[in-house]
Amino acid sequence: MKHGMPSESEIQSTIVRADKPHFLTKVKFEDFDLPAEVLAGLADAGFVNCTPIQAQVLPVSLTGRDVAGQAQTGTGKTAAFLVTVFTRLLRLPDRETSSRAVSKPGPPLALIVAPTRELALQIYHDAEILGRHTGLTLAQVIGGIDYRRQAEVLRRGADIVICTPGRIIDYFKQGVFKTSGIKTLVIDEADRLFDLGFTKDMRYILQKLPHYEKRQSMLFSATLSYRVLELTYDYMNLPEFISVTPEEVTVEGIEQSLFHVGRAEKLPLLLGLLEREDWGRVLIFVNTKAGVEWLAEKLRGNGLPAEGITGDIPQPKRLRLMEGFKTGRVKILVATDVASRGIHVEDITHVINYDLPQDIENYVHRIGRTARAGKSGRAITLACEEYVFHLAPLEEFLGRQIPVVWPEEDWFKKDQSGPVSMYSRGRRRPGPDRPRREAAGKRERRPDQRKAAEGKEQPKTVSVSTPAKTVSVSRPGGIFGLSPKYKNIGESGAPVEVETEPRPKKKRRPRRKKKKEPEGAGP
Repeated sequence: MKHGMPSESEIQSTIVRADKPHFLTKVKFEDFDLPAEVLAGLADAGFVNCTPIQAQVLPVSLTGRDVAGQAQTGTGKTAAFLVTVFTRLLRLPDRETSSRAVSKPGPPLALIVAPTRELALQIYHDAEILGRHTGLTLAQVIGGIDYRRQAEVLRRGADIVICTPGRIIDYFKQGVFKTSGIKTLVIDEADRLFDLGFTKDMRYILQKLPHYEKRQSMLFSATLSYRVLELTYDYMNLPEFISVTPEEVTVEGIEQSLFHVGRAEKLPLLLGLLEREDWGRVLIFVNTKAGVEWLAEKLRGNGLPAEGITGDIPQPKRLRLMEGFKTGRVKILVATDVASRGIHVEDITHVINYDLPQDIENYVHRIGRTARAGKSGRAITLACEEYVFHLAPLEEFLGRQIPVVWPEEDWFKKDQSGPVSMYSRGRRRPGPDRPRREAAGKRERRPDQRKAAEGKEQPKTVSVSTPAKTVSVSRPGGIFGLSPKYKNIGESGAPVEVETEPRPKKKRRPRRKKKKEPEGAGP
């Protein structure tokens, strides 16, 4: 298969496939009318039986109807829409006689939009495997990667474009990305697109695509909120709503527990839990970027292999961290919710909510990182006095109470690391091992200034430029002409202070008094 991004050997070396899940249905992929090329790709990936979401989506999507599916990550929805896209494109009636049969490439035929770079990268890798025998070309368009290289891939032509909203809009406005040939659209994790502020961008993209009656649209989301439903009503052609609820798939295999703990005791309890638990890969969620950096430093200070990932770190570093987490070099990853949807790693044994999420829907997204593909996992939540107010609406949203565990005294482990600043490690700030920059008034004086400063402390001065001389004013308001002025320079070179005489008050003209007539005077 042709591709314009990483080589096939590199992809195979970085992807770790999960074991066969235990919740597969009796429906097999070979039961559907799929092209031989697609079945060969499924065999390469080891897919034989369908997951619940695949068993419900494929009978509808393979007929060309629009689909709006509710499913968590790790349920197989990526394979569901990729199989549909490959099958539809391979069976286009004009495929053999289209512009792709000649030297000049045509516009893309399918567009897959994801909210994060990591999710787009994961979809791209899955498409490489499942579509290996189809002959369809792929293009990955995301931020943080070489801009010109991706533009050149689009100019050469690609059948399927997998992208994030911002970068693809940029290429569209430059005329590099054409939408006239789009036959299939996929929006993955639509609720996260809205959470990350891509509402206007997503609507802009949909308005530039062919009318929904001229294309097939598929949308998948962990939660079908009102915003997501509004999008389906406006830009999809009477979609079939399919829901595989968390109770049926993801949450069922997750052992959830809740610890009520004070803010000052959260770190000692976390260290104690990591010592007691039998963990392989751990994903820890913190609500703020500064909190992620602080906690990652603390864990490293206690001898734990932890790294922090947030939404604003450079993309090359982000990919290195994700690669380290996948390969097992990084055992503990501390992240914010911005990065949570981009983390697609198998065999995460524990998800720890160091902070209760402020958005209740994020709890489902967080714990969905473990127990993927029907496996079991643990989700531990620490509720402190700062975020415990989000617990009641969360449990109402879940329809159940999270089991509470009361820790024993020996579960708390003393923090062995030193003090850690809450500031970013990448920003230069004064510290005990970095000398502070001298203030302007503390710098070394010239010889003539040192003589004048001997034996007394000189007041801070402000320089004022005049046409004749540059003099120093040592009293407030000197810049604005409100302090005493210096008129002359003395023999020693120091300015001579001359008090300005007060401005004379304007003399008032005395009021003329009316003359009195002398007594006894008369006409």
